[in-house]
Amino acid sequence: MLNKISKYWWCQIIGWAVNIGISVFFVKTFGNLTQDYVKSLVLTCFAGLLITHIMRLMIHQFRVLDKPIRSQILYFVALTFIFAVILGCVSEVIDQFVGYNPPQRQHNFSSMAKRLFVSSFNAMWLMLMWNFIYFIYHYVEKSRKRELDTFRLEALVKSLELKTIKSHINPHFIFNALNSIRALVDENPERARTAITELSNILRSSMRAEKQETVPLQQEINIVKDYLALEHMRFEERLKIDIDIDPDTLQQPIPPMMLQTLVENAIKHGISKQIDGGTIRISSKFDKDHHELKVQNSGHLNGGLSANTEGFGIKSTQDRLNLLYNGKAHFEIQDINGNMVESKIIMPVATIL
Repeated sequence: MLNKISKYWWCQIIGWAVNIGISVFFVKTFGNLTQDYVKSLVLTCFAGLLITHIMRLMIHQFRVLDKPIRSQILYFVALTFIFAVILGCVSEVIDQFVGYNPPQRQHNFSSMAKRLFVSSFNAMWLMLMWNFIYFIYHYVEKSRKRELDTFRLEALVKSLELKTIKSHINPHFIFNALNSIRALVDENPERARTAITELSNILRSSMRAEKQETVPLQQEINIVKDYLALEHMRFEERLKIDIDIDPDTLQQPIPPMMLQTLVENAIKHGISKQIDGGTIRISSKFDKDHHELKVQNSGHLNGGLSANTEGFGIKSTQDRLNLLYNGKAHFEIQDINGNMVESKIIMPVATIL
């Protein structure tokens, strides 16, 4: 039963009950507490509960909380004044009804007007406090809701951006792999069949990775090895592979298909441009409190272009790191040692349970 009472009504009941308790305490301590005063006080507070509820209905009726802040303040001031006068008048009627008649009360027009002013003035403070609490509560709730909506929107945008990036990565990879297989069909059917098996393994792994934000490095290495085995059939002796992975990093989480994208980019823009082919070096290690992942390939950055203009694979790597690690991961690509290009990803070290 009590669970069905809303938070608003609990606040109303407790608030007016506290007002009764405080009033009784001060009158008993500093004045003369009579039975008529208690009756008048209880009935007045009950009337105050009903009047403030009507005032709340008016706030909703005029959509005060949806208006600009300046208009809200003006409405609350006006409602406070109007309903304070109403409560003051009701308080005087209740006093007459229960027969609460302090010795100083006189029964003439001037005295009645003065009592009405005093009752309305006292009610003004109650109404002002009620409206202040009501306004602050809804202001905080609205701010909290707006903040939650912002977080939900950012999470949705982040999710959509990641899905968009992944939807670009997979077709990009598939088309390159199919081109590699096509080149082997007439030349060596046996190798083509082997290549199809390799591609099947890669696609199976990439489909599982599609459902995850991050995957263990070990899983990414397996995909890359399948991919490089496929590419080695096309380049043969022109492609040399060097993989140096610290075993302690194998369980570190990284974005799915990211390493494969960098390797694919290295072959497309590096090895394939070299007449004599070249070398792909992949390394993974811990550097202080970071996980450092490198892909190096023979060649040069095209015309000294920056990483931002090197193609979708590079751009997607930057975007995914920004989205997943909120600026805590770093990506760079540069020429090193005269005839090598290095793509380096630095990510926070994740605690593996």
